[in-house]
Amino acid sequence: MGDGGLIVIGLDPGSRVTGYGIVRELSGRAELIETGTIRTPVKKDMATRMGVIFERLAELIRTHGPVEGAIENVFVSKNPSSALKLGQARGAAMAACAVHGVSMAEYEPSKVKKNLVGVGNAPKDQVAFMVAHCLGIKKPDWAEDASDALAVAICHLNERRLRRLTGV
Repeated sequence: MGDGGLIVIGLDPGSRVTGYGIVRELSGRAELIETGTIRTPVKKDMATRMGVIFERLAELIRTHGPVEGAIENVFVSKNPSSALKLGQARGAAMAACAVHGVSMAEYEPSKVKKNLVGVGNAPKDQVAFMVAHCLGIKKPDWAEDASDALAVAICHLNERRLRRLTGV
């Protein structure tokens, strides 16, 4: 970790839009490094779209050097096709991290919400508010997918700190 703090990448995968958030924890405080979305070309085949996710995340990892990552678990979907596409996007994102030596943690969406807001069924706007608050950002202008990715990264930092304190 060194003097530069721990850098973590949070991911909110999707086959059309994948949110990412890169944060640094330094002296127990999280600070924003970069956040945004990766939009895939919808008219292209799925392999091309997954390649875009992989390559863009690989570029972000090379640029910012996160050593740990966090990603949302796949939720149960009524539409099997949507769940499969989401799983493929998760796989592309996780593979990009694995190839670059970034260890990954997985969190249920309800765990992320409970960690940041206190309740597992919190609405997205409450989660977004807490993400901005935790990062000290007054007027965030990021996309919802980016906010969700930052929430996963912050949840990971909180869980990591809790494990260190409790020895678990």
